[in-house]
Amino acid sequence: MAQENRDVKAVAEITTRLRRVEGQIRGIQRMIEDERDCEDIITQLMAARAALDKAGLLIVSSHLKQCLRGSSDPELEGSLHRVIELFLKLA
Repeated sequence: MAQENRDVKAVAEITTRLRRVEGQIRGIQRMIEDERDCEDIITQLMAARAALDKAGLLIVSSHLKQCLRGSSDPELEGSLHRVIELFLKLA
């Protein structure tokens, strides 16, 4: 995203999610060092992956919105908005 076209709210949300994933990864590292149960570690890995996937979807969504900014076709904007919502629900 170009600096002047950034969606400040989206950037803040994405950054927050990535920081949360970073904390989850550190927690997983400690779990491994502490020789925690494999099932518990895998559960935390799945949670971290899901959070990372969500951050990726937010990045894609933000990019698509940036691509449409300035579009004069309200029908196109509405269609893309519905596609983004559906895509985010799948995540």
